[in-house]
Amino acid sequence: MFSEIAALIVLLPVLAFILTLFLGKRLYSGGALLPIAAIAGSFIISLGVFFEIYPDKTVQQSWPWFAGMNLGILIDPLAIVMLLMVTFVSLLIHIYAVGYMAHDPAKPRYFAETSLFTAAMLGVVLSDNILQFFIAWELVGLCSYLLIGFWYFKPSAAAAAKKAFLVTRVGDVLFLAGIILLYFNISDVISSRAFSLDQGNFILQFRSMFEAAKFIDPSQLTLITLLFFGGAVGKSGQFPLHGWLPDAMEGPTTVSALIHAATMVTAGVYLVARTFPMFAATPVTIAPELHIPDSLLIVAIIGGFTALFAATMGLVMNDIKRVLAYSTVSQLGYMMLALGTAGAIVGAKAVGISLFHLISHAFFKALLFLCAGSVIHAMGTNDIREMGGLSRKMKITATTMLIAALALAGIGIPYLNIGTAGFFSKDAIIEGTFELGMETGGWGWIFYGFAIVAALLTSIYIFRLWFMTFTGTPRSERHPHESPNVMTRPLIILAIFALLFGFMQSGFYLYLEKNFELMGVEIASHESEEALVLPPIVVLMPVIVGVVGFLISYYIYHLKKLNMSRFVSSGNPLYRLLINRYYEPRISADIIGVKLTHNIAAQSGEFVDRKIIDTLIIDNAISNTLFRLGELVRKLQTGVVQNYASVTLLGIFLLVVLLKLTGGI
Repeated sequence: MFSEIAALIVLLPVLAFILTLFLGKRLYSGGALLPIAAIAGSFIISLGVFFEIYPDKTVQQSWPWFAGMNLGILIDPLAIVMLLMVTFVSLLIHIYAVGYMAHDPAKPRYFAETSLFTAAMLGVVLSDNILQFFIAWELVGLCSYLLIGFWYFKPSAAAAAKKAFLVTRVGDVLFLAGIILLYFNISDVISSRAFSLDQGNFILQFRSMFEAAKFIDPSQLTLITLLFFGGAVGKSGQFPLHGWLPDAMEGPTTVSALIHAATMVTAGVYLVARTFPMFAATPVTIAPELHIPDSLLIVAIIGGFTALFAATMGLVMNDIKRVLAYSTVSQLGYMMLALGTAGAIVGAKAVGISLFHLISHAFFKALLFLCAGSVIHAMGTNDIREMGGLSRKMKITATTMLIAALALAGIGIPYLNIGTAGFFSKDAIIEGTFELGMETGGWGWIFYGFAIVAALLTSIYIFRLWFMTFTGTPRSERHPHESPNVMTRPLIILAIFALLFGFMQSGFYLYLEKNFELMGVEIASHESEEALVLPPIVVLMPVIVGVVGFLISYYIYHLKKLNMSRFVSSGNPLYRLLINRYYEPRISADIIGVKLTHNIAAQSGEFVDRKIIDTLIIDNAISNTLFRLGELVRKLQTGVVQNYASVTLLGIFLLVVLLKLTGGI
């Protein structure tokens, strides 16, 4: 029943977007109830589909489009867990936004755009072919531009929106190039009769892509997957296209929660997971000793470096939302690291490991951002240096944000299997990198180093944020208060999932492991037949670094036993490097934006136009001739109606004579 109306999962938020945009001003709270009802409907349908297809069924619906392309819906284990997460988290964020945006005069536009944003992400998840996937992907990018620049009258918001749009376009161009290259390669193997499409299948459907990948030249397949990964790097804020993500904090906090938890940035990870069989099919030539396919090796290197690189900047940020933004970049790096390293060991199981962290991250990161919004709503500032002592006035916000911080740091009790969602999801990634190091040795250990050091820094910066915000004495004259129920209840629900979702780990892995088998795709793995017994120190290490990070932050920011002013100063080159974000904004704005775009591209264009085309080639001959012709024609425009009427009658007379002479009448 529900599978037959699966298209409504996307269409309901689209309908809410249209109605809210045109009728929102006449409705309660800017029409907020329309998107809330629509997304709730999408969640209910997604839940119904889940119960229909669990444990080993899929839903596929397809309609011909043009030139061998199709429009279609694919709901398999990978898609359904994403549908449930996106609709559920987005629903809670929309409910929260009723209180958070209560006094904003542009509420109808806000709720219309967030509804379309959610619909676009759902369109990405539901697509059964890469072209439709890309169209929805582009709509996600457009919506992010509109929402990051929601307060467009602020120059910083307008600049951040443009930066996000332009930087992600770099990745999008790479992604599109990969699709075009894939199309021509599949067309070639079909022409050579090495591969043929079954009746009812289309050329860019995922099933067709995976089957055709066996016959595509390995070097071409590597290039295609790396171009796909280029798109994921842009959307998911991986190095070096990460700079737009922290600046995206200029939008409302609820937008930040949507972008960083439920939509947008998860699309890049989902792209690599969805096309994982193609990544796994690339040759092993770069580092044969690691047994990692070339494309997955690049994914692992970029992901691991991004996880560590972003975590270092989270240590020094003072804007509460920017700390969380760099945390998102870092955790997305973890997800990519899992796809790359675990993919080399356990094959398709890597998708389950990465997606489990993606889902658990969605819960605790949405909770962190909404708690930050609650604090900003009460304090009127984003600067954690102006906060302090808020736990006495904001008990629900403080408690739920502490739970989210514990989940992000991966705190739990090993061997007893008790812990937060992050404890289960992050530990699986870290242990996977250790297993890779054990099996391959050499520089395979670098991935374990990335994961462990990033975990330590993560714990330090998130508890630094919590202690500076909620403990100690107030550092301003503001009078904070707890947020209304419409804002705190979503916090409580998300906190429950941040605590308990980890206990679904084993069932989640088993379900996701079947995903590509249901499509008839086999992915090789190098997993040992005998289960690797990890040393106790390896099992304990993720929790040890999480606790050590907590104690460091407690010692410095709660007990204040260390005077940080000696380190946090412009005289410290390391601090200056981190607070300036490795000078990435200056490089992108001044060197790329000004030097390359303006000084080279714009001025070169002006030189070619004015000096070469106008002067050297035709010496303004064309423009001068047109100006003289214009002056001549202008004299005919007398402004006297009788003259115009006479000319019209003369023209009609001449036309009749011409037709008579040519036999037209």
